[in-house]
This record gives sequence, C-alpha cells and structure tokens, in this order.
Amino acid sequence: MFQMNTRLLSNCKACVAFKRWITERKSDKSKEKPSSLTEELENHNECPLDTRQLGIATWSLLHSMAAYFPENPTEIEREEIACMFHIIAKYYPCNICAKDFQEDIKAMPPETESGEKLSQWLCKLHNKVNKKLGKPMFDCSRVIERWKDGWKDGSCD
Repeated sequence: MFQMNTRLLSNCKACVAFKRWITERKSDKSKEKPSSLTEELENHNECPLDTRQLGIATWSLLHSMAAYFPENPTEIEREEIACMFHIIAKYYPCNICAKDFQEDIKAMPPETESGEKLSQWLCKLHNKVNKKLGKPMFDCSRVIERWKDGWKDGSCD
C-alpha cells in the first residue's frame, strides 16, 4: 500500500501552488461561462510531445524530484530514487536520449546520500547533456533555488 511521505510536503512550493490553484478555481467557478468542447480542444494541444518538449518536461520533473528528495533518506528511499533514474533511462521515449542517459548514469551513478547531493549530481548530468547540445551551462550552486525555494528576488512568490 502507498504511504505519503509527509517529510516531502512541508514547505513544498509545488504543493502550496497546487492548493492555491484549487482554491482559486473554486472561487472563480461562478464567474466562468461554460466553454464548449470545441473551444477546449482548440486551446489545448493534444499532439505527442516532440523531443524538445519531452526533454523540458522530463528535466523539470527530475530536478523537482531531486530538490524535494529528503536530506536524510532511508536506505529504501535511496534505492527507489536510484531505481527510478535507471527505469527512466531504460524506457525513455527518445531512443538516442535513452541510450545516452543509460551510459551517463552508468559512468556517473546517482548520488542518493541526500537531497542536496542528488540535486548536484543531476545538475552535473544535465549540464553534460547541455554541453553535448551546445546549450548554456546552469550554475549548480543555484539548483535548490531554481527547483525548490524559488529565486531570491521573490519572483516565484
């Protein structure tokens, strides 16, 4: 049976943002006019993700998971998160990307000792991919600020 890890929910910007969205949706319901299915479909792209969109979505998920990973994980949590990275690398929809990711994590296995170490490991791995693709490097000293706490200038509050 699934058990919610409450350690991950404390001060969670993602959780707070979702709760705020739900509250706003409920309060805005009376102001909304019913939309037709056609309007909803026109405003929603139901096409499969291309490689770029898939990459952005995947890196966002992985960085967020790493940022919220416990600072003092149990042995089971460490094993599960490492397993997750291996599974994603095995089944990633882009075959070339999957092969590269498998090789990268074989050469540089996930560092699961803490959330900080996992976030730093993932940032280094992401920068390795960025370099291959000719993209700018991310400053890994700001990884928790980017993926968990929000920018220090308050723009995410």
